[in-house]
Amino acid sequence: MAQAILLTGQDRRRRWSADDRLEILEAAFAPGANVSEVARRFDVSTGLLYTWRRQALAVAVTDGPAFVPATVLGAAGGGDGGVATIVVDFANGTKVRIASGAPCDLAAAVMRALK
Repeated sequence: MAQAILLTGQDRRRRWSADDRLEILEAAFAPGANVSEVARRFDVSTGLLYTWRRQALAVAVTDGPAFVPATVLGAAGGGDGGVATIVVDFANGTKVRIASGAPCDLAAAVMRALK
């Protein structure tokens, strides 16, 4: 858990470890979380939280696929003859269906090509 630090001397900036940042970001951007409340709890500005999130997302994009929350919308064995399918809706309106038997490398390559 993040610790309160007494700021003394000339260097007045707090230093947050990568683990502390991750903990705070997970709390702030969890479903149903209130970013302002989390910022107050950890004594961090909301602007800094959004900066950390932007930096984390930039790293995730350059380092490879990032994980995002998923929602199950229908019963298993839908309209594809009982084969499980992942459907990805991109913000630009593109929809991609990936069969559960597709190789992971192929699915990742398709996602990178469409982003």
